[in-house]
Amino acid sequence: MQKKRPRKNGTVANGTAPDGTAPDRPGSEGPAAATAPARRRVRVRSRLVVGVAVAGLAVLAAGAPAVVSASADLKDSQQLVTLAEQSRQTLTLAHLLGDERDAVTEYVAKGRPGGPQGAQAALQERTAGTDRQLGEVRSDAGEELARALGRVRAVRTEALEGKGSALAAHQAYSGVIAEVLAPGARLVELTPPRAGDALVTTRPLAPLGQAVEQASATRGLLLAALAVPRGEQPPGAAAVDELTGAAQRARVREQGALEDFARAARPDVRQTLTATVTGPEVKTADDHLKRLTDRPTLSSADRKVDAGTVGSALTARVDRMRSVEATLAGQRATALAALRDDDVTALETVLAFLGVLFLVTIGVATAIARSLTRPLSVLRRGAARLATAEGSVEPVRFTGRDDEFAEVVRNLNAVRDQTVSLHTRIAGLDADRRRIIGRNEALATGREALEDELSQLRAGLEEHRRIMSTTSVSLSLRTLGLVERQLAVIEEMESEEPDPDRLSTLFKLDHLATVMRRHNENLLVLAGQEHGHGQAAAVPLVDVMRAAVSEIERYERVELGALPSYTQVAGHAADDISHVLAELLENATTFSPPDARVKVSGRLLDSGDVVLSVEDEGIGVTGDRLAALNERLATPEAYDEEPEAEHGLGLGLYVAGRLAARHGVSAELRTLRHGGTEALVVVPAALLPATPPASPVHTLGAPGAPALRLPGIIAEANENVLPSRVRGAAAPAAAPDPQASAWPEPGFEPEPVLEPEPRFEPEPAHAPAPEPAAELPARAVPEPAPAPVAFAPPPGRLPPTEQVFRVPPQQEAPAEPTDEELTDKGLPKRTPRVVAAGRGGDVPPEPRRVDADELRRRLGGFYRGAQDGRRVVEAELAQAPRQDRWQGGPQDGPQDGPHDGRPQDRRQDQGHTDRGDTAQEART
Repeated sequence: MQKKRPRKNGTVANGTAPDGTAPDRPGSEGPAAATAPARRRVRVRSRLVVGVAVAGLAVLAAGAPAVVSASADLKDSQQLVTLAEQSRQTLTLAHLLGDERDAVTEYVAKGRPGGPQGAQAALQERTAGTDRQLGEVRSDAGEELARALGRVRAVRTEALEGKGSALAAHQAYSGVIAEVLAPGARLVELTPPRAGDALVTTRPLAPLGQAVEQASATRGLLLAALAVPRGEQPPGAAAVDELTGAAQRARVREQGALEDFARAARPDVRQTLTATVTGPEVKTADDHLKRLTDRPTLSSADRKVDAGTVGSALTARVDRMRSVEATLAGQRATALAALRDDDVTALETVLAFLGVLFLVTIGVATAIARSLTRPLSVLRRGAARLATAEGSVEPVRFTGRDDEFAEVVRNLNAVRDQTVSLHTRIAGLDADRRRIIGRNEALATGREALEDELSQLRAGLEEHRRIMSTTSVSLSLRTLGLVERQLAVIEEMESEEPDPDRLSTLFKLDHLATVMRRHNENLLVLAGQEHGHGQAAAVPLVDVMRAAVSEIERYERVELGALPSYTQVAGHAADDISHVLAELLENATTFSPPDARVKVSGRLLDSGDVVLSVEDEGIGVTGDRLAALNERLATPEAYDEEPEAEHGLGLGLYVAGRLAARHGVSAELRTLRHGGTEALVVVPAALLPATPPASPVHTLGAPGAPALRLPGIIAEANENVLPSRVRGAAAPAAAPDPQASAWPEPGFEPEPVLEPEPRFEPEPAHAPAPEPAAELPARAVPEPAPAPVAFAPPPGRLPPTEQVFRVPPQQEAPAEPTDEELTDKGLPKRTPRVVAAGRGGDVPPEPRRVDADELRRRLGGFYRGAQDGRRVVEAELAQAPRQDRWQGGPQDGPQDGPHDGRPQDRRQDQGHTDRGDTAQEART
C-alpha cells in the first residue's frame, strides 16, 4: 500500500470529500479557516528578548559585589605573598649583614690589622657573599629598601677605612639591618584576620627576629671587647667598657624580645624554639653570656677567656635561633601562599557560579520565549513528530494564547524534557564512569610507584642503620680505650699525690671516668655489640654489689643491706650483673628525693636463686607506665619497634633488660606500699657456684708486734648484715687465749669510702713516746687451718678506726722484710671487710653523707693517724724483747684477697691487684 504525502491544502488523495475538499477539522487551514476573520498577530518576540536580557543583567548585578570582594581579597593576598617572599630574601640578607657587622666590629676593635693573610682577607670573603645576596634582593626591592641597600657599601667603607670606633661601626651596620628588616615588620599589620594560619607565625616572628638580631649584636660586641689589645686597652678602659655596656644592653633587649615572643607565640611554636635552641653548645653560650654581661665592664679574668671558644658557642646559639626564625618565615610564606590560593579558588568559584546562573537564566528565558513564538501550525506538526516512533527531540514550538493549546504544549514539552534529561543523565553517568576508571588506573600506577620508592627507602634506611651501628661501636670502643688510659693516669696521679684536697679531686675524676666507661658500654649494648670481659673465677656477691654502687653518680645515697651468706657469682656473668644493678641504682637515685637513701639487699630463695632488691623512696610510677617499663625489661628486642620519641625515655632499662636476658637473669619493677619503687633482680642458681673458695687470711704485722689476722673479702661477702660504723674507744680485751680472739672489732657503716689497713714500720729511736690508750680492737677470723691463731693486744694507744693511715715516704724508716704487698701510695694492700660491732653495745649512728669537706677531713686523718700509729708501734717495740719481735713477724698464708669492687679488674698493675681507697675505685 502506497502512502501519499499530504498536500499543501491539507488534504490527501484518498481522503477528499466528494466535492474535492477535505472535511473541516479543528485547527485545519481549509476553506472554513480561510473564510474566518483575520486577527492581528501579537509579536511577543521583542518583549521576550527584553525579558531575557533583563534576567541576565539582574543575575550579573547580583553577583558583581561577590566578584569585586573576591578580587580585592586576591589582590591583597598576592601582595602579602610577594612581601613574604621578599621578607625571606631580606631575612637572609640581614643574617649575612649581621655576621659581617660582627666581623667588622671585631676587626675595628683589633685596630684594623692588614695583610693578605690577616683579618682583612677574611672580611673580603665575607663581604663578597653579602654582595651576592644584595644583588638578588635589589632586583625586586622597593624604593625604601633600595635606598637601604645602597647604604651598605658606604657603611662598609667607612668602617673598614675610616677612623671611627668599633661601636660606631656596629651602630651603623645595625641601622642598615633595621631598614632591611622593615618590610617583614609590615606583614603583621597587613595580614588580615582571616589568615589564621599565617597569623600564627607572623605575630611571634617579629619579636623573634628582634631577639635574633640582638643575640647577634651581643656576640659581635663581646667578641670585639675581647679583641681589644690588652697592651693598649687595659681592663676598664673606655673602648672595652663601651663595647661591654652595649653588649649588656643588647642582651637585655634580647631577653625582652624573647618574652614578647613567648607571649605572642602558641605553645607549639614556643616548644619548637625551646627544642631547637638547646644542647651543650647553647648551654656553654648561656654561661659565657651570664658571665660576660653581668656588668658593663670586663674584669681581668673575663678578658682572659678564649675568644675563639666564646665565638664558637655564641655562633652556634645564634645559628640555631636563626634556623627557627627562617623556619617560621618559611611557614609564614607558605601560609600566605595558601591564603592566596584560597582567594583564587574563591574568585573562580564565584565566577563559575555566576556564569552558570547567568547561562541558566538566559537559557530558561530563551526556551520560554521560543516556546511562545512558534505559530500554532507548528504545534500540530510537532505533536505528530513526537507521537511517531522516530519522534524528534526538538520541542514543540507554537504561537498563540489559547489556553488549551498552551496546556498541550506544556504537556508535550514536559515529556520531551524528561526524555532529554534521562538521556543527559545517562551520558553524564557514562562520562563519570570513564573518568572514575581512568582515575583508578592512575591511582594504581601511583601506588606501584610509591611501593617501589618505599622499598628503596627501607633498603637505604637499613644500610644507614648498619653504618650508624658500626660507627657507634667503633667510637665506643675507642672511647673505652681512652677512658681506660685515663683511669690508669688518674690512678698513677692518686698514688703520687700527697695533698688531701687534690687527692679528693682526683677521686672525683676517677669516679666520673668510671661512670663514663659505663655509658660507653651502654652504647655498645645499644649497638648490639657484646663487649665481653668476664673472668674464670667466681666473684663474691658483695663485690658485685659494690661495683654497681661505684658506677653511679650518687653512690653516697646507696645503703647496702642484708645479703645471702657465702654467695658468689660466676665470673663470666658478674660484670654484666653488676652493670644491670648499676642501671637500676642509677634509675632509683635519679627518680627519688636527693636526701633519700636507696636500699639494696638480697635474699636466697628455696629454689637456689638469689633475689636482689633495690628500693627507693620516690613518688612511684603509674600502673600503665610500670607495665610498659616491665615489658621493656622483659623484651628488650621491642626497642627497635618503638617510636623514636620513646627511645630516650628508658635507655638504661633497655640496657639492663638486654644484659639480663644475656645470662637468663630476670628484672622487674614493683610499687611499694609505703611509696616508692622496688626493682627485683633474680639471679638464677646456674650463675651461683655451689662451693665458695676458702677465705684468704690477711695479716697486719710489724717487727716485734704480734700477728693480727683480719677477715678477708669472703668473710665480708657472707655477712648477712652490713652494720654501721660506730665511734668511740673499744672495750678492754681479756688476756690472750689460744682458742679465740682477744678483742672485738668495731663495725662500720656501709659508706662509699673503704679504709685500708695500716702497715706499721719502725721509726728512728728518737721518735716521741706515745700516750697510753685503749687496746687495739679486733675480731677472730675463721681460718681453714685446724688450730686458730691467737694474738694479744699491743699496749699503748692506737688511732681511731675511722682514720686512714698514710705515711709520707720521706718520714718512713727502712722496713724489715715482709711478704705483705704495698700499693703505689705506700699503703698496705687492704681487703674491704665488714666486722661485727663492739661488745660495748654501742648504737650505730644514722647513715651520713660523704661530702667534699668530710672527705678532706678523713684524708687528713689518714696522715695524722699513720704518724700516731708509727709512734705507738715504735714504743711497743722498744719495750718488747728482740726475740718477740721476730715471733710477731709476718706469717705464712695468703696475703692478697680478691680484687675490690668490680668483678673484673680492668686496670691490673703489673701482675697484682690494686684495692682502691674509695667506692669510686671499686671498679678501677
